[in-house]
Amino acid sequence: MILTLTPNPSVDRTVFVAALKVGSITRSNRSRSEPSGKGVNVSLALAGHGHRTLAVFPAGGFPGLQIQQMLREADVAHVAVPISGDVRCNISLVEPTGTVTKVNEAGPLLTPEEAEHLFEAACAHLTGATWLAACGSLPAGMSVDLYARLIDACRETGVSVAIDTWGEPFDLAVTHGPDLVAPNVQELAHAVGRSISTIGDVIDCAEMLRERGAGAVLGSLGPDGAVLVDESGALHGESEVDTVVSAVGAGDALLAGFLSVGKVGPEALATALEWAGSAVEHEGTLFSASPTARAVIHTHVDRDRRLLEPVGLPAPY
Repeated sequence: MILTLTPNPSVDRTVFVAALKVGSITRSNRSRSEPSGKGVNVSLALAGHGHRTLAVFPAGGFPGLQIQQMLREADVAHVAVPISGDVRCNISLVEPTGTVTKVNEAGPLLTPEEAEHLFEAACAHLTGATWLAACGSLPAGMSVDLYARLIDACRETGVSVAIDTWGEPFDLAVTHGPDLVAPNVQELAHAVGRSISTIGDVIDCAEMLRERGAGAVLGSLGPDGAVLVDESGALHGESEVDTVVSAVGAGDALLAGFLSVGKVGPEALATALEWAGSAVEHEGTLFSASPTARAVIHTHVDRDRRLLEPVGLPAPY
């Protein structure tokens, strides 16, 4: 069983419009609501591919009830920790050109008691788990050491832990020795404070994170695929798909596929890329396995290959 923790979940509302004109009335063609938040998305991908998972998250207000109902409909086991504030709602306005305008709420303010209850809920379900995936931003009121504390708790119980976040919580978590970190290329650049323009740059930055304490680094590179750097060296792979529909949730599906294998290595990377490929062939995060997505693992890593979407020298957080 793979346990996920999402400290700042959301209801994601996607509205499709013919054209968006600021300051005027815009009528939608159709819309869709989904349960979301990075850890929730990981659980959705796991459940969609037939793997056991348990999603832990705070839930408050009507959006919190809505997330629970949608997860029940998706047959995703979950533990909702009650909070007094409302879970956030995020809105995406999608135009026919593919242009997406997003409005993301900050999320609720957790009391110290609520924050501790969330930590305790995750720890209470470590028994029987193979991995804990702790993912996403932290809501107001949550201490930045949440993920670091979870790593220590997992070490005591023998559960492997994957961290997918950014900023100070990520930096602190890395020093506590997570088994896996899963940054995208932008997050990787911010974490090490340097620009990234080639596959070699990605590998060098990943090695810097390993020197700080990360066991393995799964770097999501968007259209350039993904890189895995661990004690065995570096691997680069890509996902071949027939049609790209949406990149929403692809990075979370990548992590879910990797964890589903149960061990770090080429097989895990290949599965991760296949799941990410399945994700981009669908709208949103509620999808099942796609037989058309194919993973290609390069036996020789071309360190000089330039990224299609390079990242310049990042600004401070």
